[in-house]
Amino acid sequence: MILVTGGTGLVGAHLLLQLLKTEKAVKATRRASSNLGQVKKVFSYYVDNAEELFSKITWVVADITDIPSLENAFKDVTRVFHCAALISFDPNDYVKLRQINAKGTANIVNFCLSNNVQKLTYVSSIATLGKNEATPIVTEETEWNDADVNVYALTKYAAEMEVWRGTQEGLDAVIVNPGVILGPGYWDSGSGQFFSKIANGLKYYPPSGSGFIGVFDVVDMCIKLMNANLVNQRYIAVAENATFKEVLDKIAVAINKPKPTKVLKIWQLNILYKLDWLVHLFTRRGRKLSKMQVHGLKSQDMYQNAKIKEAINFNFTDLDTVIKTTSSLLLQEQL
Repeated sequence: MILVTGGTGLVGAHLLLQLLKTEKAVKATRRASSNLGQVKKVFSYYVDNAEELFSKITWVVADITDIPSLENAFKDVTRVFHCAALISFDPNDYVKLRQINAKGTANIVNFCLSNNVQKLTYVSSIATLGKNEATPIVTEETEWNDADVNVYALTKYAAEMEVWRGTQEGLDAVIVNPGVILGPGYWDSGSGQFFSKIANGLKYYPPSGSGFIGVFDVVDMCIKLMNANLVNQRYIAVAENATFKEVLDKIAVAINKPKPTKVLKIWQLNILYKLDWLVHLFTRRGRKLSKMQVHGLKSQDMYQNAKIKEAINFNFTDLDTVIKTTSSLLLQEQL
């Protein structure tokens, strides 16, 4: 049986949908507080038999940091898609990030080894890839440098080290490194806010850009890599490199809203992150902007996707199509 961790997230929900089109049953972990209605909503976007497919999921209440709960989750499991993670760029969340992303992944790897799991596919991030000013195009081989990286990147990199440790102990695994993942259903978090904020009249846009990819491309890549005779490799999952301005403009056109016109300059962001720190100091509110986030916006990293294209003849969906599809679903919800 297949196990999906983090089944209630953007990638996890879309992955479950794709798997259930061919699998009789799939097991997925969720936390006790998770909203299963969000997964059902994602299913309803694409299929008429959403309830029927959803009923084929065996949900296991488990926390990847809680070993006893994982024992039940791994019963009769032969393949694992590890999507569960905490996403935060708040330096004050470092301990929690390390507990969930690094130690949680170590637990998943250990259970894979002890249960003779055939293969693990780990959904990581481009945040863990090296950056080298001398070679502006980032590949899977670019050397990692932990200087000036945010806490999320540090803990996801530590998680990858646990996966590589597992491969040294006999586990077959692949790592997928997605860029910014665009997809519907989670409008109040992550990249979903690009769409909801444009819908609400966003005027400012951040400088630079990143690598972007549609959620179904991430899912398709994970499934194809799981089924391929490829192990102990990492693959960049980026369809296109683009500026944030370009992406936000495309969204604005797709939902018939004004394009953002004012760029947030680095000096403005430097002031904002210091003000944000002061607010946190006096109110203990979580940080919304950190020094490392601002540093990451000073230049745009470019990502090469040749390796996955060659490995499994993978064809990416262009960003225009991804954005139009996602935007149309947002508009449907607003009717």
